[in-house]
Amino acid sequence: MFEDERSYSSLIKPIPTWTDWSEAAENIHRISRAELEEDGRPVSDVAQEALSALAGHTLYASAPSWDGKWLSTLLRAAGHPRHALRLAKSDAAFFDAAVEILGQYCNASEVEQLVQSVIMTIAPDRPAHRALPDALIELERLKQVRKGANSLLQSRMVVRPGR
Repeated sequence: MFEDERSYSSLIKPIPTWTDWSEAAENIHRISRAELEEDGRPVSDVAQEALSALAGHTLYASAPSWDGKWLSTLLRAAGHPRHALRLAKSDAAFFDAAVEILGQYCNASEVEQLVQSVIMTIAPDRPAHRALPDALIELERLKQVRKGANSLLQSRMVVRPGR
């Protein structure tokens, strides 16, 4: 999902050496291995599309070490370097977005409080554990951090008569 809300989602057809999918994973993601094998797209196609669309962009995830493991698995299976795409924690994007708006009008502690407040406010009871719905949650959090930062900035601005 891009910040401008362009998105892409695909199931990936597992290669024979991928044996990680379990009944527990099926329950969490609500996708069966049979569905992946039937409806999934080839690893090489999905990896190439990801590289073409995402190379050169900063990529964020709520759990970058976990999601990065699977991204690396995809890239390696398609013959690409495992770090051809890297993930950063989405909280960093939220923090940076607030600082960009607030600048000198807020300290790091206040920015962190704003970010954590938004994350807790936009916390689904049960995460979808599907890439696109989870990305939509992160994008909504980013929008709300910006909105909160703008409100905080307006409250701190001093309006002087005649200006």
